[in-house]
Amino acid sequence: MSTLLVTGGAGFIGSNFVHHVIGNTDHSVIVLDKLTYAGNAASLAGLPEDRVRLVQGDIADAALVDELFGQVDAVVHYAAESHNDNSLHDPRPFLDTNIVGTYTLLEAARNHDKRFHHISTDEVYGDLELDDPARFTENTPYNPSSPYSSTKAGSDLLVRAWVRSFGVKATISNCSNNYGPYQHVEKFIPRQITNVLRGIRPKLYGKGENVRDWIHADDHSSAVLTILDKGVIGETYLIGADGEKDNKTVVELILALTGNPTDAYDHVTDRPGHDMRYAIDSTKLRTELGWTPRYQDFEAGLKATIDWYRDNEDWWAPAKDGVEAFYASKGQ
Repeated sequence: MSTLLVTGGAGFIGSNFVHHVIGNTDHSVIVLDKLTYAGNAASLAGLPEDRVRLVQGDIADAALVDELFGQVDAVVHYAAESHNDNSLHDPRPFLDTNIVGTYTLLEAARNHDKRFHHISTDEVYGDLELDDPARFTENTPYNPSSPYSSTKAGSDLLVRAWVRSFGVKATISNCSNNYGPYQHVEKFIPRQITNVLRGIRPKLYGKGENVRDWIHADDHSSAVLTILDKGVIGETYLIGADGEKDNKTVVELILALTGNPTDAYDHVTDRPGHDMRYAIDSTKLRTELGWTPRYQDFEAGLKATIDWYRDNEDWWAPAKDGVEAFYASKGQ
């Protein structure tokens, strides 16, 4: 048994990881989360208090980070500003959290000699053409296209440099688009689900041709635990579940699964610089570390996600009106 520090553990993917750890291991968890709009202590409700402790704080607070690193055996770094639309509106928080915050954690990992795993995104690789048979691999050159993805690319490079220059015991994973419980309603899938649940027509950027490689958050969590246990220091692993779907198909499937006509949605103004396609080749993770995804049926996983949002309106309702007002002001 060990104690993990999980940064951003009250956010979407981080909270799913904490639930996965508690449900599948004997580890204890300290969550460090700033509890901005995207962090929600309610996402950790019901977890055993003797194994999960929430600390509200900033990953750029060097004194707090140093104190917490002295209490744990390993660190999993999820904390990030991650919403592309927000990065286009105000890039500065993305530099503060994704660059300065990651630097602060790496210095603590260096000083305390702690195992460190860094969570990143496939968006650092840019995008692929819709008709391109290629998929991203660990050797794909970085080509970020937004303030969000460029700051995540920068944080990845910091991790690599701290491994090489200072011997930090770190690994990196770049994951495709996640879906599942506890995701903020500003994001694509929960926004459309909660629109439908409220009788609002879903919104589709442009023609809806953009393709994402979807993976259930629980599969992401199991992959991260595998890397933490078996990963080779200094290596990068791509996490994906072969879930490529274009946005139009996803919206129509949400409508179908909720008993609505599949054409009952509106096209809205596209996002500037909207990447066309992401696709992950997770061969290295599967063959070298023996990982396989559990949720290989996207429709079944999406149905379970719809059911969760239907059953947990108290969790997402407080943020919904503000999100829709923001998008309405942009014609989206």
